[in-house]
Amino acid sequence: MTNDLEKIDLLRARMGISYKEAKEALEEAGSDVVQALINLEEKSKKLGEKIQDYRSELGDQLRAWWAKGREVRLLLKKEGRTVLQIPAVVGALGIAGVMLRSELALLATLGAVTAMARHYSLEVAWPDQEPGGEQE
Repeated sequence: MTNDLEKIDLLRARMGISYKEAKEALEEAGSDVVQALINLEEKSKKLGEKIQDYRSELGDQLRAWWAKGREVRLLLKKEGRTVLQIPAVVGALGIAGVMLRSELALLATLGAVTAMARHYSLEVAWPDQEPGGEQE
């Protein structure tokens, strides 16, 4: 029993894993500490590769979202005339800021109420749509 506990402690110290994980790895390796270390190392590499692939995929998705958001425009209009035109990603970042800070939320609310009172409208212009026109 002491021998198994020493092996488990060795696995835990080298790999930074729990007692349960160390015991299971030792059992899978037939009480061979070196084989258990090899098996754990391979699992760790596979997990690292999965994380790296996920990060890469997430980065690609964010870049695609950013590019698409730069094409889509938010138009602030009054009486059919465009007063302000910004990329949609800037609007999304503004919304994120409003969600994070209560002062910005208050400012956004006051701005929205003022815009409504003065008959401003907000439109979304898609890339395949002429500004102020209908989407195909």
